[in-house]
Amino acid sequence: MFGADKGTANRLDGRELVIGIVQARFNQAVTNVLAKACWDTLLEHGVLEKNIEHVQVPGALEVPVALQAMAERGGYDALIALGCIIRGETYHFELVANESAAGVTRVALDYQLPIANAILTTEDMAQAVARQEDKGCDAALVAIEMANLLEAIG
Repeated sequence: MFGADKGTANRLDGRELVIGIVQARFNQAVTNVLAKACWDTLLEHGVLEKNIEHVQVPGALEVPVALQAMAERGGYDALIALGCIIRGETYHFELVANESAAGVTRVALDYQLPIANAILTTEDMAQAVARQEDKGCDAALVAIEMANLLEAIG
């Protein structure tokens, strides 16, 4: 939501963190911008480049299984899901949007691992382009904040 009050983040120090990113290639022009914004923000907040693993999958429905494989392997403080689903003329949009989001959430809860979900769901390409950079940055910040929070909680 544009202009939303996101509040003030707690700890945004990524120096000790290991982050995994899963990027869907479908609508790659958008997801590449999401990924670059995400990477840049992670680096700006101290995450070392060697501590970022970035993989790509065909589309949003494949994102959860890659997240699950990363979570199963372990060693990550947080994961990030990147993708772009644009409404078409069929029910397929709802199916992909709902199932990918449910899968991302399930992996996060099953593994007690923060996952920043930046799989955009938009009505058209213009909406996706308008959000791509901000949401990539937001995903990185959410991953850092939640990884630090869960560490503090113990």
